Amino acid sequence: MKTVSRVVNGERYVAADTAARVLAAAAELGFRPNALAREFRAGARSATVGLITGDVANPFYSRIARGAEHALRQPGYSLLSASNDEEPERERTLVTQLVDRRVSGLLVVSADDDHGPLEDERRRGTPVVFLDRAPTDVDADTVVLDNADGMRQAVHHLLERGHRRIGLVGDLSRLSTHRERIDGFSEVMRSAVGGDWERFVRSGSHDVRAAAEATASLLAEPEPPTAIVTTNNRITTGALGVLAGRTEAPALVGFDDFDLADVLGVTVVAHDPDEMGRVGAEELLARIAGDDAPARHHVLPVHLVVRRSSGAPVTTAY
Repeated sequence: MKTVSRVVNGERYVAADTAARVLAAAAELGFRPNALAREFRAGARSATVGLITGDVANPFYSRIARGAEHALRQPGYSLLSASNDEEPERERTLVTQLVDRRVSGLLVVSADDDHGPLEDERRRGTPVVFLDRAPTDVDADTVVLDNADGMRQAVHHLLERGHRRIGLVGDLSRLSTHRERIDGFSEVMRSAVGGDWERFVRSGSHDVRAAAEATASLLAEPEPPTAIVTTNNRITTGALGVLAGRTEAPALVGFDDFDLADVLGVTVVAHDPDEMGRVGAEELLARIAGDDAPARHHVLPVHLVVRRSSGAPVTTAY
């Protein structure tokens, strides 16, 4: 067995004909060396990066994974993805499991407010880059969107079309992306229309069903909003299900572009999730290589794509 091990691991001091017989037998049996086991014996980490995201059914996360995977491929790393299902306890379990697998680093779209466990792993030598949601309790590498500016663009667009009663259907209040988008929305609304706009804000819609219910509640108001802003692609889908077929549906602007948004004519705040995954992976690779510079914070731009759902300018001031 020692001779076989020496041949498989490329060690010297094995006769050429013996090595040839061992390799021929290995090929016949379909044997492949276990690179992971070899790395573990040597005390090294695996050539794998862990990615923790929210709901895997959301195409936003699959595009982040695609961007990260492309960036990791050439340096020889593979990507291992898992979903926290927006549950903090589930996320902590995944962190432990991935670290136990000796991943070289972690890319995390966090659902947790307490990043103490992740910070402990960073101190033990596992690099971590936060994607989409920046932590407030640790100073770590982050790659996020310009959420507040995206909402400012959306609301300014609707105001320019004459809308004043503008509703918002938003995500879970504990998520930093939601808070930043609410900040951008409220900044413009407070300046443009003064008080009473907050009655049209609905938070807590993290899935299509909840978003549909929140949209329906807005339309049931005695004076319903003439326009609605949704804060992510899943929420937009829920809103569209309620608005479909209405002859006097409110204007709609959604945060996140999505498949068929162009066909459906939905105005969106667009960005590039692949770029988020790529930048995050490249940041992580630098840390894996030994870069110990202070934490870096990347803010990716967003832009408004105007389609027919935001409607023609209204003629009546509200």
